Amino acid sequence: MKVAIAGTGYVGLVTGVCIAHMGYHDVVCTDIDKDRIEKLNKKISPIYEKDLDEFLEREVDRGSISFTTDEKKAYEDSDVIFIAVGTPERTDGSANLEYIKKVAKSIAKYSKSGCLVVIKSTVPVGTNDEIEKYINSKSEKVFEVASNPEFLAQGTAIDDTINARRIVLGVESEDAKNKLEEIYKGFNSPIIVTNRRSAEMIKYASNDFLALKISYMSDIANLCEIVGADIEEVALGMSYDDRIGAKFLRAGIGYGGSCFPKDTKALHWLSNSNGYELKTIKAAIEINEAQKLKLVREADKDIDSFEGMKVCVLGLTYKPGTDDLREAPSIVNIKYLIERNAEIHVFDPVGMNNMKKIFGDKIIYDDNIKDALRGSEACFVMTEWKEIRDLTPEIFLENMKVPRVYDGRNCYDVDEMLDKGIKYYSIGRTR
Repeated sequence: MKVAIAGTGYVGLVTGVCIAHMGYHDVVCTDIDKDRIEKLNKKISPIYEKDLDEFLEREVDRGSISFTTDEKKAYEDSDVIFIAVGTPERTDGSANLEYIKKVAKSIAKYSKSGCLVVIKSTVPVGTNDEIEKYINSKSEKVFEVASNPEFLAQGTAIDDTINARRIVLGVESEDAKNKLEEIYKGFNSPIIVTNRRSAEMIKYASNDFLALKISYMSDIANLCEIVGADIEEVALGMSYDDRIGAKFLRAGIGYGGSCFPKDTKALHWLSNSNGYELKTIKAAIEINEAQKLKLVREADKDIDSFEGMKVCVLGLTYKPGTDDLREAPSIVNIKYLIERNAEIHVFDPVGMNNMKKIFGDKIIYDDNIKDALRGSEACFVMTEWKEIRDLTPEIFLENMKVPRVYDGRNCYDVDEMLDKGIKYYSIGRTR
């Protein structure tokens, strides 16, 4: 089959190269961003993602995937079209569906009757129904819409797609089911077939459950500090219960990224708009927002004023393995320090160019960790990149003017840091 994909962000681009990789279908990706399409046609990935460059180069060379800004060219002969455009958060927390509707309008104009439209973007429950009505109202041709939510994580997106834990197909007909099963031929993953609304809810319920686990561990870590328990020992004890599992039990300074913050707010908005309050999700949102500033608030207890003080921020992205800064805790902390007139030096292996788009020359971007640390009186660890985890106490002592380290990702051994004479704070841990 000929497969078109609207949108070449994380989801669209990874989906496209992975379907092309299987070798059963011809894939064309379209985007309104001309610079992005030019890069892709030159086999240059516009995003930082493990293994993506290799996959992109191979599939372009094989001719199994192509890229265009011409929507007509992309859609007119396609049997299946995936919509993988953004659904950004509105001020009230609801999802903005305008980009999906723009794509749907173009599909109605250019695509052939019987083409299956598949929404891969994360959308509120009922959106697939709404878009099917909308697209058919714009054309005399007949289109069916199916839901196929993504479950990839940035940094492991290729593997998460090819070796997905599950593929969810939200369909209302046997024809849609058959087409999607054909699309995923070669993928070694269990396929779950549901109706469209269940598929939409599976996506939100899954993401928000993981956000709940993170927020719960943040809450427990904060209590551990008060009562003298150690969160890492608590998490280890919990992890042996297979009903709980070992993942997402690490305490820290909260979640970020393109999914959890947006999806928790969207589900909270959806429940409220339907006259029901998801109290657990509301609590997760509140805990996470407060947790992001935990380090600087702890530093306020030790430091009378940040005025003119050199401080170091290690790690900018919301997690390792990506250059994504969306909802990264580093951003609110840097704003906090800028407002207090600190001299801020930052280091991140891949995220600094994106951070320059946010803060420009308000902060100083150092090419290596030692330069960022040198002469500083406080260091805030925001992301657990390997380069940062591997730092020894001696590096902090040799380079910092005052060795104060506030570790938001529990990267270092508490006893070792304290025994070396470093003022060291981490999340929920005891000596």
